[in-house]
Amino acid sequence: MAGDTWLIIGLGNPGRKYARTRHNIGHMVAEALVERIGGTLTSTKAKAIAATGRLGIVGGLPGPRVVVMQSLTYMNVSGPPVAQLAQFHSITPERIIAVHDDVDLPFDSIKLKRGGGEGGHNGLRSMTQSLGTKDYLRVRAGVGRPPGRMDTADYVLKPFTAEEQKTLPILVEDAADAVEILVAEGLEAAQQRFHGRLADG
Repeated sequence: MAGDTWLIIGLGNPGRKYARTRHNIGHMVAEALVERIGGTLTSTKAKAIAATGRLGIVGGLPGPRVVVMQSLTYMNVSGPPVAQLAQFHSITPERIIAVHDDVDLPFDSIKLKRGGGEGGHNGLRSMTQSLGTKDYLRVRAGVGRPPGRMDTADYVLKPFTAEEQKTLPILVEDAADAVEILVAEGLEAAQQRFHGRLADG
């Protein structure tokens, strides 16, 4: 049933050049979720690749139906493919989840929220414009602030440091866990699980 389906967008830039950068952690989480649903990212009529399946187990039964997608456009024009797939699958904004990097959170922290500002994130800004609302869910993966006077735009397009890469797989899996709890148990349950994880609380 279309009304029970969730659309999960892992925000990022296409191409090998950007694949392991901070700005592409959304892509990494999307790929982890695709593995969990046993799917394969395939081309769609929108400028995106997507996989469909059931995420997790709820009450001993397969969890909610999800569409996991990556846009094939650059970050600042992520919105139109999201809106197209949402329309195709009849998914309303309250069942759309954007997974994205967040420089306002320390590395290895996760926060979840519905709506709010975009915090200068071009992918979120494009989604808001295309969906006509800010009232969608966000899973925010902390990548930390740029050091010194480094420009934020340059910072997020750089790979994680060698030290960060040791922890990165755990952060990706934790963010995928956050999405899974969000669709199965709701926003409050996911927030309770992840918001107290670090001292920044």
